[in-house]
Amino acid sequence: MTAPKLRYRRALAVPVGMVLATALALLPGVTAAAADHTPAVSADGPALSYVVNVRQGHGVPTRVRQAIARAGGAVVMAYDRIGVIVVHSANPGFAEEIRAVRGVESAGATRHSPLPAGSTTGVDAPKVLSAQQVAAAEAPAGQDPLEPLQWDLPAIKADKAHEKTLGSRNVTVAVIDTGVDDTHPDIAPNFDRAASVNCVSGKPDTTYGAWRPSASESPHGTHVAGEIAAAKNGVGITGVAPGVRVAGIKVADPNGYFYTEAVVCGFMWAAGHHVDVTNNSYYTDPWYFNCLGDPDQKALVDAITRASRYAERKGTVNVAAAGNERYDLASGSITDPVSPNDGTPSDRVIDPRECYDAPAQLPGVVTVAATGAQGLKSSFSNYGLGVIDIAAPGGDTTAYQKPQPPATSGLILGPLPGGKWGYMAGTSMAAPHVAGVAALIKSTHPHAPAALVKALLYAEADATPCTDPYDINGDGKVDAVCEGPKNYNGFYGWGTADALAAVTR
Repeated sequence: MTAPKLRYRRALAVPVGMVLATALALLPGVTAAAADHTPAVSADGPALSYVVNVRQGHGVPTRVRQAIARAGGAVVMAYDRIGVIVVHSANPGFAEEIRAVRGVESAGATRHSPLPAGSTTGVDAPKVLSAQQVAAAEAPAGQDPLEPLQWDLPAIKADKAHEKTLGSRNVTVAVIDTGVDDTHPDIAPNFDRAASVNCVSGKPDTTYGAWRPSASESPHGTHVAGEIAAAKNGVGITGVAPGVRVAGIKVADPNGYFYTEAVVCGFMWAAGHHVDVTNNSYYTDPWYFNCLGDPDQKALVDAITRASRYAERKGTVNVAAAGNERYDLASGSITDPVSPNDGTPSDRVIDPRECYDAPAQLPGVVTVAATGAQGLKSSFSNYGLGVIDIAAPGGDTTAYQKPQPPATSGLILGPLPGGKWGYMAGTSMAAPHVAGVAALIKSTHPHAPAALVKALLYAEADATPCTDPYDINGDGKVDAVCEGPKNYNGFYGWGTADALAAVTR
C-alpha cells in the first residue's frame, strides 16, 4: 500500500449555486446574506468563490458591499468578528477590482475550477477488515474486541490512561474533515449533533445528517473521529479519549476539495459552539503552499489565520497534520508539483518559510508529525525543526516498522462508514491521536484555556531524540536529516504525545 494521497493528511457538498439555502443557523458575529441579485457588470467567466478580508469586528463597510455588487459579486456569508466575507462572482477580474477598494485588506479566489468543483481526487482506499475478521476478534477482559490490533494506543500509553479515566463528557472534539458517519456503533454513543454541521459552501448547513459523508465520499473523517473518541463499549476499537464527545464539521466537497470558505466556516462554527479541540487532517485547496507574495494566496492565508486564531481565543485547541510528502518544512526550498490541484499544476519552487501549508503552518496551530510502530518518524511524514510541534502514531507503509503481536498491521485501525473498520496511514492518523490527548488534558483541567492545554501537551510529551542516521528502509541511504536536541527537534518536536501523563499530571 502506498502512502495516502495528499489531499487528506493529512485531507477531503453540496453543489453551490448563486442562490443558497436560507434556513440556516447563524453564528455569533456572522451576517448571512442572500445571494445579491445585482446584475454583474462583467460575467463572462466561470462562477468562482472568493474571500474578501476587511477590518475585523466592524461588519462589512457599506462602500465594500456596494463595490462587491458593482464588481459582479454576490455576498454569501460575512463573518463580521474576523472581517472575512465569502463572495461568489463570475467576473474574472473580481479580485483585482475589489483589492483596489478602500477598506479591503486582501481578497482572492479560493479555487480555479467553477462552482461546483469539477475533477475528482481522493485518498488510497483503506484496507477494510472482513466480516469474518471482525467476528473472530478476541480481546482480554476490559478491552474492546479489536483493541489488541491497535498498537498505537500503548505507543502513547492510552491503554494505561484508560485505567484512570476515559475523558469527560463535557469535552468535545470536532473533526473538520470529509464528514462523519454518526450512525457507526463506535461513534454513535459519543456523537455531539449540536456541534456538528456541513460547512462546504462556506455557510453553515444544519440540516439533520448534513455532516455525514455520502456513499461515494471519502471515509477519512469517520476514521479520524473513531481514532479520537470511539466508545469503549464492547464493540470494535477504542479511541484515545473514549469518554469525550466528538462532532463532525464537514468541509470537503463531493470531489474531495477543502476550500478556504469551508475551512473558515468550520473554525468559526467550532468557536461558536464551545468546541474544545479541532482536528484538521487536510491542507486547504487548491494550493499545497500559499505564498504571501501572491495576492490571491495571501488572502486565503489571511482568512484561515483569522478564523483559526478566533477559535483559539474562544478556547479551542486546533490540531493539524503536517503532511505526507517527506518535505523538510524548515528548508529554504521545496518543489511543489501539485498546485493548483483543481487547475493546471506545475513544478513551482517555493520557500516554506514564506509559503504556508494551511492550516498546519499557521500560528497557534499544533502541527503533528507521524510515527510508525517502531516509534520512528513515518517514512512519508513531513518534518522540520521549528515547524513540527509533536509526534504521534500515524502508521507506516514500509515493512520496516512492524508492530509487536497481537497487532498484525503497521497501519492505524479505525471505523469506516457503514459499520465497518479498516486500516489507514498518514499524518492524518497522527493528528487525531494528539487531538485525543488534548481532550484528555482538557478533561483533567476543565478550566484550562487553549494556551495552557497546548503548553501541557508539549511539556508532558515523551522527549524523543533524533533518529540519526534515518535510514527507514535499511538500504544504507539516509532518507532524511533530523536537527535539534532530544527535547525539541525536527522529527518529533517536543516529543511523542503521552496520554497517561495527560490524566495524571
